[in-house]
Amino acid sequence: MAEKILTGPYVQLQDLLALRYRPLTEPLTAPSVVSARGGTRLSKQRGRGIDFSEVRAYQPGDDIRTIDWRVTARKNKPHTKVFREERERLTLVVVDQSQSMFFGSRVRLKSVAAAEFAGLAAWRAIQHNDRVGGIVIGNQEIAIHKPYRNLKQLARLLGDLVRLNNALERGTALPDRKHIQEALLRVRRLARSNHRIYVISDFNPLGNHWRDTFRALSRHNEVIAVRVYDPLERRLPPADRYTVTDGHSRWQFDAGSQRLRAHYEQRFSRQQADFESLCRDCAVQPGLLATDENIQQSVGWL
Repeated sequence: MAEKILTGPYVQLQDLLALRYRPLTEPLTAPSVVSARGGTRLSKQRGRGIDFSEVRAYQPGDDIRTIDWRVTARKNKPHTKVFREERERLTLVVVDQSQSMFFGSRVRLKSVAAAEFAGLAAWRAIQHNDRVGGIVIGNQEIAIHKPYRNLKQLARLLGDLVRLNNALERGTALPDRKHIQEALLRVRRLARSNHRIYVISDFNPLGNHWRDTFRALSRHNEVIAVRVYDPLERRLPPADRYTVTDGHSRWQFDAGSQRLRAHYEQRFSRQQADFESLCRDCAVQPGLLATDENIQQSVGWL
């Protein structure tokens, strides 16, 4: 049975808190970024720790305290024990709740889909005993939460996400680009190294501020960028005459024009290609999520 998805124009705190009990799948790729702090996640790094990994032939530089004397005596060659250190991952969820996300034609708005993804990512991190924090980008406010392994702190993060989501309304102008740039600068200051960073947005517009941020973050972090879109942004509705409005102006168009339909779909394809190219150039893992899709079936990391 397919999992339910959050619907409607706004999200409520109880919706995000309930995501804690939604069954989660493992990510497609094994975790690759670890923190220098001790924690409860086993890392791929080898060293002295509390969990035994293997016995191998002694190598110059090995700590003599780790020599396995039984194996050494049996094989008449020095062997040493190798341990796997426990490390923790720092997870940062960056979610866009600015005006361009306040759009949707099916099931829910982009802002709600982004909020659901952010909530699932945060709960998944907590369930793996990781520290989780986040940055919520609103129209005029930036809510910043440092990573903690604490349910109360996570509830505060989700509360700010709900608050900025519910502050969106029709007729509001898009935030100034400087506001977005300031938010991304805050992300770079907070996540200097050893983080897994989820960035959830429609990336509209996809400017150099995103490229600069991705390049800076991916040097010392694992970055996953999820582009949220509405099906109406990808393909025009069935052939007919339509009237649309942004709350101030009104336009009419004929969706039956094959030339218009082709141009419209090509425009979305170019935008997606540009997004994937940027992610590839910046060593960022891209994802694509439609407002009417199940997050785990569509993106697959949660």
